[in-house]
Amino acid sequence: MHSDIPARLDRLPWSRFHWLLVLALGASWAIDGLEVTLKGAVSGVLQDPASLHLDSAEIGALASSYLLGAVVGALIFGWLTDRYGRARLFFVTLSIYLAGTLATAFSWNFFSIAAFRCLTGLGIGGEYAAINSAIDELIPARLRGRINLIINGSFWLGAMLGAGATVLLLDPAVFAVDTGWRVGFGIGALLGGLVLFARTFIPESPRWLSIHGRHAAAERAMAEIEARVRRQTGSALAPAIATLAIHPHRRFGLRIVFSTLFRRYRRRAMLCFILVAAQAFLYNAIFFTYALVLTRFYAVPARHTGLYLLPFAVGNFLGPLLLGRYFDSLGRRTMITATYALAATLLVATGLLFVGGALSAAGQTAAWTAIFFFASAAASSAYLTISEVFPLELRALAIAVFYACGTAAGGIVAPWLFGVMIGSGERTNVFYGYLFGAALMYVAAAAELAYGVRAERVALETVATPLSSQPE
Repeated sequence: MHSDIPARLDRLPWSRFHWLLVLALGASWAIDGLEVTLKGAVSGVLQDPASLHLDSAEIGALASSYLLGAVVGALIFGWLTDRYGRARLFFVTLSIYLAGTLATAFSWNFFSIAAFRCLTGLGIGGEYAAINSAIDELIPARLRGRINLIINGSFWLGAMLGAGATVLLLDPAVFAVDTGWRVGFGIGALLGGLVLFARTFIPESPRWLSIHGRHAAAERAMAEIEARVRRQTGSALAPAIATLAIHPHRRFGLRIVFSTLFRRYRRRAMLCFILVAAQAFLYNAIFFTYALVLTRFYAVPARHTGLYLLPFAVGNFLGPLLLGRYFDSLGRRTMITATYALAATLLVATGLLFVGGALSAAGQTAAWTAIFFFASAAASSAYLTISEVFPLELRALAIAVFYACGTAAGGIVAPWLFGVMIGSGERTNVFYGYLFGAALMYVAAAAELAYGVRAERVALETVATPLSSQPE
């Protein structure tokens, strides 16, 4: 059997249908950004005796609990997403995530909030696999890079909202010390319910349906998408002449899965692991403990830390938004290498200024804003790479495996480690952590330069031939 669905999807003109995808998928990351930023901003409040009275190491451990849940969730739901489809898992993973967020608002001690953070992470780990699979399979190839980066970067729109909200939520004149942060998590869960509703308008991936032998369902989904685009653009669609051979009844056991990922595509696997691990260490070390740096080294009141997180979030969003187009024009290898290397260089310079006491709280924030302008695009491109360079049948599982392995290696221990370093009160200890993060980013830049894959403006099936298109 032959299918022309990939060519039909890639030749579609941009329309309101695609904007709906951006909105419905990006909103999930925005809600995640809101909730994670609240957690980072309220770190100081959670140490207050009138609240949960946690210490610095426990604050770091909360972030590690969240990441542990994300690793487990990515592996479980990544496999389920490839088996049962993108759209179905959208609702399962987001529902788990929202349940964990709402439960966090009712935490009563360290162990309860750690458990609820782990549950929240379980859902968001599954979101990584489902959302990034859907993005690449539904967005035309010519725009895939920039749209992927923008959707992933929308996390920081929520982060901006969360950072601004903490000014009100953490103001003791408005909310009691132990109440404001709980209200914030409750609001995050409520907004997530709206995103869950928006998901109902996203169709199942016709690519996924086709390779799983559901040709009639794939044709119906594709015809519905084309009809929506024609109505919205008011013009006829260009013909699609390329076809792909499909052998849909073939089953892929774990032996074939791991042989494909780690033998046939071992260089790509190594690249993906390095890219994810490097950015995971940097982000989770810095973002989850930044409020602690502000309160410990710059004497910023805990209720004001959100003001400093706001420009940090702005830089993170503007990076993918403004640089995304160049990942499609200049190419993946050039831009991924450049963003990782520039972020590392700026991190070293900032570390030197920090250890020398040359920065104020505002100066430190400005430095982080510049660093993560590039690091945010780099981090998003890591997930873009994973979602492009492996066969479609394994795409969600590949995202899950490398997110899990990379985050486990680079991210889980990072918040706890930096929490301990910050708790020591020694700038030199924190500086060593910055240097280690920069070294990982340089290694990632070198790996991309050596093993990067040309995927810009190319059909997914050309970047990695589907297993179903190969004869038995």
